[in-house]
Amino acid sequence: CETCSKEEAKYRCPRCMKYSCSLLCVKKHKLALSCNGVRDKTAFISVNEFTDLNLLSDYRFLEDVGRTADAAARHCIVHSPATKRLLYCLRNKARGCNIELKTLPVGFTKRRENSTTFNSMENKFYWHLKLVFPHCHAEYTLKGVPDDKTLADILKPYIDPVESDPVVCQRLKIYTASPQSDVQILMKIENRSRNSVR
Repeated sequence: CETCSKEEAKYRCPRCMKYSCSLLCVKKHKLALSCNGVRDKTAFISVNEFTDLNLLSDYRFLEDVGRTADAAARHCIVHSPATKRLLYCLRNKARGCNIELKTLPVGFTKRRENSTTFNSMENKFYWHLKLVFPHCHAEYTLKGVPDDKTLADILKPYIDPVESDPVVCQRLKIYTASPQSDVQILMKIENRSRNSVR
């Protein structure tokens, strides 16, 4: 026993891996180390120590996370009249700006992640953007991008050889090395057949 050093250890703490011989020693070690005795599901495990039990534990953890997220999506606040009113207002403002705004049903990941808002004081949309750089297999998400910001300004921190972050610049080397006139910006159009003429 790592607490009393007298008896043979019978128990092992799932959190700090300390060996104990009795309930009294378990309580003492929890008090001394401020240990709650609950296994840390996100603790690092090296590849050499990784077993089938760890894989099963990770799988169960991810299932629990999925269930919690699903329960949160079904929460009454999501379906409240205030939420629906906010969405209705957002659609109306978009229609006024000649924008066809479509929303996914409740529970979809993209719907939960989307942070697009309309500021009525400034009469301006703040968009949730996802930049995909296919040649580098890189994706970046931007939140709160004002609707009057140009695409050139949005892309500057990513593909401009002078103003971009060195780490990002290295990752997007194929784009930063190319002349900016050669970089094509494509926008995904939802609910349209491929190669359809717009």
